[in-house]
Amino acid sequence: MERTRLQFENLQNIVGTTDIAVIMLTDSQRKRAITVVCDDLMSRQIVLRLKNPEKCQYMLPEALMPMMSTDFEMTIVGIYDGQYQVMLTDFSQGITSRIRISDAVLLNISARVPLFIEEGLMKQQCVAFEENASGVAIPINTMDMRGLRKALEHAVEEENYEFASQIRDEMNRRSNKSE
Repeated sequence: MERTRLQFENLQNIVGTTDIAVIMLTDSQRKRAITVVCDDLMSRQIVLRLKNPEKCQYMLPEALMPMMSTDFEMTIVGIYDGQYQVMLTDFSQGITSRIRISDAVLLNISARVPLFIEEGLMKQQCVAFEENASGVAIPINTMDMRGLRKALEHAVEEENYEFASQIRDEMNRRSNKSE
């Protein structure tokens, strides 16, 4: 399985909201990027670690990782119900567990656990990385239903019916999948 190693690039608040933010991850050459939606609590955890790492040395990920084996890595393996599926692997114990993508980013930042994505998924989900871009694209297949409903309302208000149709199709696809 071919994989791409990801690195944290930045965190941006979504204009018009206070409860969600977008994490941007890039490949090591900073040519391709994927975006991840996270909640306000995780956003604050990430900002805290970026701005004040010395204050975080006794927080859980930072305190636990030195006690554990260093043979961990995480891989984004797919998308299910609007969420990236991440597998955390402890090679020394032969254990794999599923974790949230936002927790994977936090572990990557706080404990330097490597984060990868399967190459086929990267090709499907990535956009070209632009360092000084004024905005970022969020694939609708990685948005939760609450986010899709908000985006649909906004698209209708803005009379962007083509985008509203795409959002509705994604919502219908998920509804039919769960039946």
